[in-house]
Amino acid sequence: MRTTAWIAFLILALDQVLKYYVVHVLQLDRVRAIDVLPPWLNLRMAWNQGVNFGLMSSEENTTKWLLIAVAVLIVGWVWMWIWRSNAGRFARISAGLLIGGAIGNVIDRLAYGAVADFLNMSLPNWQNPFSFNVADIAIFAGAIGLVLLPQKSPEPKKKPRKPRARVEPPLPKAGVELPRDDNPRDDAENSR
Repeated sequence: MRTTAWIAFLILALDQVLKYYVVHVLQLDRVRAIDVLPPWLNLRMAWNQGVNFGLMSSEENTTKWLLIAVAVLIVGWVWMWIWRSNAGRFARISAGLLIGGAIGNVIDRLAYGAVADFLNMSLPNWQNPFSFNVADIAIFAGAIGLVLLPQKSPEPKKKPRKPRARVEPPLPKAGVELPRDDNPRDDAENSR
């Protein structure tokens, strides 16, 4: 569980620090675009009110709260699943990525009313119309990791062993001679 918590915390911190820097220091929400390594890496401000690539985007407050509720439920479910299962290291890391990214986007929805997307990667002669953020990358990588990475097989539950009752041999009947152990070594020791 510590691995999952640490990964989630690191992703959340990185995501929020970068968003703060881009929105408040670089003021990308006003400038709208900064070329970093064109065309490969650019900063393009986009306020995403929906999920990835603007799906389910809406100005209505209901959609915002619905997306927050869904994210919180997913985070809770993944956390409980990792806590209760015998998940391997990669599953715990993947869960941390997903949880940290989801919480980062929930914080954006609460603080700004939308998710702050700013990373844009394009190719020569092709301009990508979509922007994303560190939280989106973490959510995607975490979800893929949880689906594709092999998990530890659950260890079979061991049933507690019942103490076996000690069975005493029956006492011989009167007049019945017990069999002798004819070990010559024992006879030699007894004759001394």
